[in-house]
This record gives sequence, C-alpha cells and structure tokens, in this order.
Amino acid sequence: MSEMPNIHASGHEPHQGGLSQRLNWLRAGVLGANDGIISVAAVVVGVAGAGAGTAPILTAGTAALVGGAFSMAVGEYVSVSSQRDSEHALIAKERHELATMPEEELDELAALYEARGISPDTARKVAVELTEHDALRAHLEAEIGIDPDDVVSPWHAAFASAVAFLCGGILPFLVILLVPSPAKIPVTFLAVLAALVLTGTVSARIGGSSKRRGTLRNVLGGAIALAATFAIGALLGTSGVV
Repeated sequence: MSEMPNIHASGHEPHQGGLSQRLNWLRAGVLGANDGIISVAAVVVGVAGAGAGTAPILTAGTAALVGGAFSMAVGEYVSVSSQRDSEHALIAKERHELATMPEEELDELAALYEARGISPDTARKVAVELTEHDALRAHLEAEIGIDPDDVVSPWHAAFASAVAFLCGGILPFLVILLVPSPAKIPVTFLAVLAALVLTGTVSARIGGSSKRRGTLRNVLGGAIALAATFAIGALLGTSGVV
C-alpha cells in the first residue's frame, strides 16, 4: 500500500487546482521582481556611491541585470526540475500499484474518503466510481494532491523567474542612469522604496498576511541593503581603493 507523502516537507505546496497554481506563480513573480529591484539597486547605488561615472554604472548595472536574471532562471529550473522529477516518480509508483494491487488501492481510496467524514458505504461507492472513471487521477488527487495534467514545467518557471527579475531590476537601473548626477542616488533610493512598497503590498495581499507588516518588512530590508552598499561604495571611493 502506498503511503501519503508529506509534500510540504520538500518545500513545495501540493497542487490544489488551477487557482492555487496561478496564485503560486503570481507570488513567485512578485518575489522575483522584488529580488531584481533590491539586488540591481544595491549594485548601482554601491558603484555610484564610490563616485563612479555613467560608464561604470552602466557596466555594473547591465552585469547585475543579466547575471541576476540568469541566476534566477537557473535556480528556478533546478528547483522545479527536482519537483517535477518527484511528481513523475510518484505518478509512476501509483500507476504500478494500481496495476499490481488494484483491490488494495481501492480499499485505500475508500479509507481516505471515509477519513474525511464520508460514511463507509458512500466512501466505498465514491471510490469505485472514481476508479472506474480514472483510477490514476483519483488516487493522485486524493493521496498526494497531484494533478497528472498539471505537472510543473521547469522551462516555464525559469523563463517567468528571469522575466520577473528583469522587470524589477530595470527600474533602479534606468533611474540611476537617467537622473542627473546631483540627484542620482536620492532619487534612486526613493524610486526603489516606492517600488518595494508596491511589491510588499501585492505579496502580502496574495499571501493573505498583514499589508502594513509585509510592506514595512520589505521596505526596511531594501533600505538596509541600499544603505549598506552605498556606505561600502562611498568608503571605497574616499579611501582611494577604487
């Protein structure tokens, strides 16, 4: 008999329909944009803090954008590939068990519905009807929350992650390049903090948490990152190291 694995232990939520999947993708997109905003801003502000001109800022910002997008894409591809491999392994295992021990699997399915509060007779009837319709789908959805037609794609995840990072990172990159020198750094700070208010609010709304707490946490973390990189850049610039 197959055991019900703890999907949460692997760091991935079980699939619970199209809406949940779309919300997960939306949350990942917001977080990817947030990473792009903070990491690219930290790089360009740090370089600007050292007293560098437009050319070094352009070079560093471009490297941060491209390198960060590829890093996000590769990381997401590896992570989602591992999840997909696990899902395929679970599907193959369930298919094998249905082929070799159909009666035991039917009893297990009925027991799962009975454990949810359905009467034994009704649970048995539901299990039989679902098994006759699509046994594999019935077991995957009831036991481990996997939709066999909705297995995640690592390529889609990698592309979405890279695009989200680029969308977030392009803001501080363009601001610090387009704003005149005296106001470069303060305007970039303000633009980044405003963007972090937006992403923090959206992230909190999606997650159902407190908007004020989520936004404050996001803005505070970004402000600390910018202040730290600016201070390091300024220190390096005044010390003559760069």
